[in-house]
Amino acid sequence: MKNYFDSVSYECSKLVTQRYSTSFTLGTKMLASKHRKHIYNIYGFVRFADEIVDSFHDFNKKELLNRFVEDLKHALDNKISMNPILNSFQYTVHENNIEQELIDAFLKSMEMDLYKQKYSSKEEYQEYIYGSADVVGLMCLNVFVEGDKNQYYRLKPQAMSLGSAFQKVNFLRDLNSDYQLLDRTYFPNLDLSDFNEKSKASIIADIEKDFDHALTGIFMLPESARLGVYTAFKYYKQLLIKLKKTPSKKIQSSRIRVPNYQKMSVLAQSYLKFHLNLI
Repeated sequence: MKNYFDSVSYECSKLVTQRYSTSFTLGTKMLASKHRKHIYNIYGFVRFADEIVDSFHDFNKKELLNRFVEDLKHALDNKISMNPILNSFQYTVHENNIEQELIDAFLKSMEMDLYKQKYSSKEEYQEYIYGSADVVGLMCLNVFVEGDKNQYYRLKPQAMSLGSAFQKVNFLRDLNSDYQLLDRTYFPNLDLSDFNEKSKASIIADIEKDFDHALTGIFMLPESARLGVYTAFKYYKQLLIKLKKTPSKKIQSSRIRVPNYQKMSVLAQSYLKFHLNLI
């Protein structure tokens, strides 16, 4: 019966991914079937933790996060949880030998979101991005290399750059909602009252540097993972291009999106390039 419960748990993580992120779901579908379950399981875990600190304003977020962390520890120690999201995540952690340090760093960044609204130093900013994004990329990399630690350490810097790029794009896209709804500003020393084309260009240049470095690693990924990661890469690049073309004042006042038809175009182009051996 445990196998049946595990299957239900996985379906819950998959549903969370599908409901919360169309783009991430599209990328995951392009992975080899042996990887998809684990990536859904990772996404479900990080999404639920993020949801606690970002959305549950009518509840005691610190208490909820502490309970979530306690339940996670129990799940990892006992290889089971009645929380299906944690049950599926613990399975993926054990199957892929995901390091506890990555999980701890992620949870530390989630805790930072409970009390920190502004990042005044580059060091604090980098610490938050490492825990909230880079380590998620490294969890996924553990899945993709299937235990090959040499390959893991060779691709680790690029996986971290990709995580950073994705997170920084999210920060720029959500600049308005983060500030208006959560009173948060992630970019160090950014004065939102004076957010202009110069400050936008500086942020975008930093993100493009991360993307350029990440792309070198995507080409070295196992074939089973390359198309899925490349598809996600291209989607976020498309979003960055749109942000680059959007006036800074509009970014300040609205959330920029990539329409579904453009997402499907990215998917089709990525699929074609992959099968023509261009990636």
